[in-house]
Amino acid sequence: MEWIWFIIAALGAGIGTGLAGLSAATVMVPVLIVLCPSFSGETGAYQATAIALASDILGSAVTTYTYAKHRKIDLKRGFVMLVCILTMCTVGSYVAFLAGNVVLGSFTLFLTFFIGIRFLVKPDTSRENTAGRGEKLDVKGIAISLFFGLTIGFGTGFVGTGGGMMMLVVFTAFLGMELKTAVGTSTFIMTFTALIASVSHILIHPAILLEKWNVMLLCITVATAASLFSAGFANRVNNRTVGLVTGAVLTVLGGSMLLLNFWPQISSVPLAVQTLTCLGRLILYIIPCVLVLLLIHFLTEIPSYVFRKLLHIVAFTCFAVMTLTAVRWQAPALTSLVMAAVIYPLLMLVENEEWYGRFFVEKSPGEIKRSLLMLFFMFAAVIAVSWGIFGNPHIAAASILMWGMGDASAALVGIPFGKHKIRTRYAVKSWEGTLAMFAAAFLSGVIVLHFFGGIDIGRAVAAALPAAFAGAVTELFSPSEWDTVTVPVAILIVLMLCLRLI
Repeated sequence: MEWIWFIIAALGAGIGTGLAGLSAATVMVPVLIVLCPSFSGETGAYQATAIALASDILGSAVTTYTYAKHRKIDLKRGFVMLVCILTMCTVGSYVAFLAGNVVLGSFTLFLTFFIGIRFLVKPDTSRENTAGRGEKLDVKGIAISLFFGLTIGFGTGFVGTGGGMMMLVVFTAFLGMELKTAVGTSTFIMTFTALIASVSHILIHPAILLEKWNVMLLCITVATAASLFSAGFANRVNNRTVGLVTGAVLTVLGGSMLLLNFWPQISSVPLAVQTLTCLGRLILYIIPCVLVLLLIHFLTEIPSYVFRKLLHIVAFTCFAVMTLTAVRWQAPALTSLVMAAVIYPLLMLVENEEWYGRFFVEKSPGEIKRSLLMLFFMFAAVIAVSWGIFGNPHIAAASILMWGMGDASAALVGIPFGKHKIRTRYAVKSWEGTLAMFAAAFLSGVIVLHFFGGIDIGRAVAAALPAAFAGAVTELFSPSEWDTVTVPVAILIVLMLCLRLI
């Protein structure tokens, strides 16, 4: 199993180097020290850092070559940084050996996470007025280069990570380089810093080479190949896309590693464990489904409304399953709120991207993120009321699935086949779409109540029938921006009343 993690770590390291000039250790060290038992010893983090630095040599070199072909290196503005960093990285390597595992591990994990957040918040680090390629540094630029060069050099030798990111920030925010030129220049410098720092680590602790030579060889090979591929990709897309992709990868990686690292403390809180279990199930279900849908979207000419409703089906079925398998109602309800807190700001970051409109059809600007925010809040509300107050998780799951499958079926049938229109005060629907919503909601309710809730088939049918009817009618007479609230409320109320009275 460790060898799989070695490959994943090297792939992530190479992608980070090629995309944004990140040092390989930013990704590799957290994976190795947290998920690989062979790096859990007293010098485990130090060995992981040495292997990451060794992987950085060729990875940075091939990345530099790719950016150089596109004339994206500016050594005149990076020369002072180069000298300072090379001078200090050996000192940092020696201090790192004295510092030990705890300092290295914790620092690296937090740094990975916050670098990812930083990229998501500001994916394009370039200033409006960038310096011309080859333009000489002024006195202020030299002072900035001296200060950051010395500190980054020490940091690179100390933890083996953060150097590429810090150089990227300095080059773009302080020295005025264009983003891709900053990446090319930083990887050029990292080629030499990684060489010096890795040699320093090995000379200080020769057991790295004797004990872990096979791991080092694998990581170097995989990271170099991934760097070459991702650098080619980065030079074909815009700066913002590169930043967003890098930020998403590092945030997820850093958060996951922090979670695993502090698991003994987290596991002492039962609700935290249950919520994380729900979140894990949600992710394991959603990611493969979304990847399949993206593949379908790219390989076929699927209409946008179909793609959107298929995403809805994935979300609703996932939350229904998560609710049925949860231990306490608080866990799926909290998971819904966590998803709202994560998805909304992410959509804010990407909604202005060119590709966003190709995936989602918005009825009005910002409609997608508002509707998803309301959707997750309603998931939490339905679970809290039906399970938290009335103690029945099956009603919660049935309401969610009836709502989701009914809404999706109404669009998937009504838009292409809806010939007989129903005009209401708020919208124009169709009999075909409304009947499809009723049928899908009814079947979903019966399946959940009977097969998962243990309710006899006659009672399940008697409860699901009026609840599905209430949902379909409510959808007809609800404003489109409010049916995310009115439809689940109507289904839930009728379902609960019927099951109590029948």
